[in-house]
Amino acid sequence: MRAFEQLYDRHCRLVYGLVFRIVQQAGSAEEIVQDVFLQLWRNAAQYDAARGPFLPWLLTMARNRAFDNLRLKSERQRRREDQTEEMPVICTVPQFEKQLDEKRRAARVRELMTGLQPQQKRAIELAYFEGLSHTEIAEKLKEPLGTVKSWIRNGLLRIREGLQATS
Repeated sequence: MRAFEQLYDRHCRLVYGLVFRIVQQAGSAEEIVQDVFLQLWRNAAQYDAARGPFLPWLLTMARNRAFDNLRLKSERQRRREDQTEEMPVICTVPQFEKQLDEKRRAARVRELMTGLQPQQKRAIELAYFEGLSHTEIAEKLKEPLGTVKSWIRNGLLRIREGLQATS
């Protein structure tokens, strides 16, 4: 039991970070992380060290569980939409200023992305728009893991600096 606690303490933040990037909701991410470690506890014998290191196996399990969660939510939403024959009339107050600020910020981020080195831009796109882990990005780009992490970190720092300069 103590070994499992140490395993959880060592890897829970990394697993949570990956899952959160995919599902974009803290509550869902916490539930998924709990499910992943529960699955690990119940099915520890499924891990085969001969097939590869433990951490990529754990992260793959978490990634798959996160995407399963997204698919399930998407399916539930589709069913709700199919069951609704007539959409209720909803009156909302336009939030023009907020929408304008969001559009300006998105345009500024796109502009700042074009100023990045091509490798930085590609690594960031893979991480944030395709939900890949740093390890998966390194494999896809055939680059060392440390290099990929540096590209992402430095690229995000440049974007943050650019956004702060315009604020």
